[in-house]
Amino acid sequence: MKVFRHFPALSEPSVVAIGNFDGVHLGHQALLKTLMSTAQEKELKSAVMTFEPHPREFFMPDKAPARLTSLREKLEWFADVGVDLVYVCHFNQRFAKLSSEEFMQKILRESLNAKSILVGDDFRFGAGRRGGVSDFINAGFDLITQPQVDLAAIRVSSTAVRDALAAGQLDQATLLLGRPYSISGKVVHGKKLGRELGFPTANIHMRHERPALTGVYAVKLNGSNGAANLGVRPTIAGTPRLMLEVHLLDFAGDLYGQHVHVSFLKKLREEMKFSGLDALKQQIASDVVAAKEYFKES
Repeated sequence: MKVFRHFPALSEPSVVAIGNFDGVHLGHQALLKTLMSTAQEKELKSAVMTFEPHPREFFMPDKAPARLTSLREKLEWFADVGVDLVYVCHFNQRFAKLSSEEFMQKILRESLNAKSILVGDDFRFGAGRRGGVSDFINAGFDLITQPQVDLAAIRVSSTAVRDALAAGQLDQATLLLGRPYSISGKVVHGKKLGRELGFPTANIHMRHERPALTGVYAVKLNGSNGAANLGVRPTIAGTPRLMLEVHLLDFAGDLYGQHVHVSFLKKLREEMKFSGLDALKQQIASDVVAAKEYFKES
């Protein structure tokens, strides 16, 4: 898979799917499936165009929704399904000012050499979001629109996934995603406080500044059972800093430097501030028991 962080002078002829793909939920997965089958049928390259940062993060940085998926996580998904080309569009002031006509002509035709376009049926584009699916058709593009995916009368969307995670409804999020929600990152060295308390943890570097969920969870890290805390550790003195810490229940080994995936399976409780380290240690012990009970019953 080739990843471009700029628009080439003229790319290989391709079928291009356009979107944010935040969360890569079932709706996104349906779009990617259509992309791959269409590219194979037309004997063209399969391509994805996505945006970084998310347009809402650019226009409303203080009010933007929680990010479900980092850029690296999205790229991992695209690679897994076999996408040939990925264009990471740097969403900045210059790009935001492009009219829908300029976007179609300069970017899609002259740069990406798009022969077919795939978008969701509510896709908007161009300055002021003035462009819509009818503009692609009027401009002569071969357009394929992906209808929305509904599950149990609920529209599958990134917003619905965020709402489920924020409410601690992990089963609902799993239904919308087609898999448990996960965060990936590199295991880094911490202050070894968990080890001092008798519960050593793998500290995962967070690329999510505003995660879609916080609290204590039963998780799997690369398939191993664990209990995780995602938050700012309010009991620990010092400047609050977002951390994902995973205590593995039955694992012995060195994970430092490894890129791991943490899947969130059940919320055990909210993050809390305790009176001191002894109280924190007692609660962690209870959390570990709760996590073991979950895995025993599941």
